[in-house]
Amino acid sequence: MKLPRSLSGADLVAALKRLGYQQTRQAGSHVRMTLSFPRQAHLTVPLARAIPTGTLAALIKDAATHLDTTVEDVLSKIR
Repeated sequence: MKLPRSLSGADLVAALKRLGYQQTRQAGSHVRMTLSFPRQAHLTVPLARAIPTGTLAALIKDAATHLDTTVEDVLSKIR
């Protein structure tokens, strides 16, 4: 799994919206994204210029778990 190195927080928020997440609130430089279906789940995305790779990997892994799909499938939809 090769992660994008220059993915910004705003780009990740837009990609998560395409996957079915909705932006529920923002506190400072962090955005809370909520998925209502198949079950309710939340992700907190930092609005950094470039999300650190470890943080990005964890967010993508959590999104894949929430969506009952693979990490590779989520990555292909983000790019």
